[in-house]
Amino acid sequence: MLISTAHAQTADAAGQTAASGLGFLPIIVMFGVAWFLMIRPQMKRAKEHKAMVAALSKGDEVVTGGGVAGKVAEVGDSFVQVEIAANTVIAVQRQSIATVLPKGTLKTL
Repeated sequence: MLISTAHAQTADAAGQTAASGLGFLPIIVMFGVAWFLMIRPQMKRAKEHKAMVAALSKGDEVVTGGGVAGKVAEVGDSFVQVEIAANTVIAVQRQSIATVLPKGTLKTL
């Protein structure tokens, strides 16, 4: 005979259900760790950057994402005019402003 007889399993069905539910526990724990170590801080930084960009005003000293430092000459809806030297003004997108410097920082550079 090549085919053997199949027998029904005699283990407790409730015990199997509890054991299979514990299989998801490491996945849930890893998601929780990823949330608190990666996702949540990234969302906090994005919120702070959005507030900083919204609060830009004329005269602020800023650094762009490309590393260009200058003084805000004019603020528009989606673009900011930044004076990087005497009589040299460039237009950059509001979102490309990386940081706002304390007043007087450009004089020390």
